[in-house]
Amino acid sequence: MQSKPEREGPADGEMNEKPGELVNGKQTEPLKHEGTRKEASQEQNLKESGDRKEVEERGPRMTKKFLRDHCKQQRLYVTPYLNDTLYLHFKGFARIENLEEYTGLKCLWLECNGLQKIENLEAQSELRCLFMQQNLLSKIENLEPLPKLDSLNLSNNYIRTIENLSCLTVLNTLQIAHNKLSTMKDIEHLKECPSICVLDLSHNRLDDPNILNILEVMPRLHVLSLMGNEVTRKISNYRKTLILRLNHLTYLDDRPVFPKDRACAEAWARGGREAEKEEMEKWETRERKEIQKSINALMEIRRQAEEKKRKMKVEERGTFPVLNNNATDGTEENPSQNEQNKGEPKIQAFVKKNMNANKEKLGETSSKDIANNETNPDFISTKKEVPKMMSIQGALVTEVNKEEVETISLETQGDLNLDIFSRDTLKAGQKICKIF
Repeated sequence: MQSKPEREGPADGEMNEKPGELVNGKQTEPLKHEGTRKEASQEQNLKESGDRKEVEERGPRMTKKFLRDHCKQQRLYVTPYLNDTLYLHFKGFARIENLEEYTGLKCLWLECNGLQKIENLEAQSELRCLFMQQNLLSKIENLEPLPKLDSLNLSNNYIRTIENLSCLTVLNTLQIAHNKLSTMKDIEHLKECPSICVLDLSHNRLDDPNILNILEVMPRLHVLSLMGNEVTRKISNYRKTLILRLNHLTYLDDRPVFPKDRACAEAWARGGREAEKEEMEKWETRERKEIQKSINALMEIRRQAEEKKRKMKVEERGTFPVLNNNATDGTEENPSQNEQNKGEPKIQAFVKKNMNANKEKLGETSSKDIANNETNPDFISTKKEVPKMMSIQGALVTEVNKEEVETISLETQGDLNLDIFSRDTLKAGQKICKIF
């Protein structure tokens, strides 16, 4: 028998089913799996968006309650519009919000947060300083409500173009260092900001020497910083060139521009290195003369002060120079001689008092000698004749050594015990010399 050929199609009861087709009112299995994958993907996306939203809600927000508590903690006014300064740096905020009540702010600190946009500053019309460095900003925008803004710090962000600053008519300081500025076109908007005096463009990616064409048309530019840019290497004689082309510059990069620097740069432009050297020598000579003039003035002030001090001392002592009677040329007598003459009466009175005491003591000694002589015929008396008056020879000096003290001659009536007198009078003389 011939065998029946095998059937190539589906077996009995089987159908050619396609994914997604209904069979007996039911969806085939492959379509069911595909729908499950799509639903899972959608659920995953919703979950991720929900997680992001939850993270944003969990993160720090600039709520009204937080602002009031923060003002209280910082010892600021609890009433919002009374505050002129608000410190909101290092808080981790993702956006600016709820500042409508703080209408009196003049200084707002928002540095070191996670801010991605400048926004919601419509109520801060009195703001003078805005600090938004070290955030995540990529664009300069929404500054129109700040007509009185004087200082703006946008350093350490991701800004690629300077724009939307022409509305700030009194802007004096712009700090935009450590950003993504690279071409001349990125800073061309500075032509529309004539009020800027301080400009910090350091540590960007500027490499086109033609940026000087923009900077030299800024009429009030006094302070400029271009450190950390490639353009500083591409401009030959960088410092001299900028000093010559920017006429009002007083500070460049990390040091001032003195009149001497500008004069030397102009001389260099006229005659090269030799002219610059001559100009520098002229300035150095002029500076030395000024220094010497100042030293002379100080010495004169010192001399006048010493003269005034000397006169005051003379007046306090009450001793004025008098004419010497023996002088015929009109010269003044030595003040030290006047002091010596004035002190002599005091010395004589002191010596006289000391002599009386010695006389009393010597009287006692003489009576003892008489008694001893009567009792002992071999007793030898110590009585010797001495001068009758005591005087001090020579001029009075402030210090007398031992040899000078021994030259004092004494004259007195009666006999004198020399041993007792020499010891006591020597001590008295030394005491007198120390006093006067």
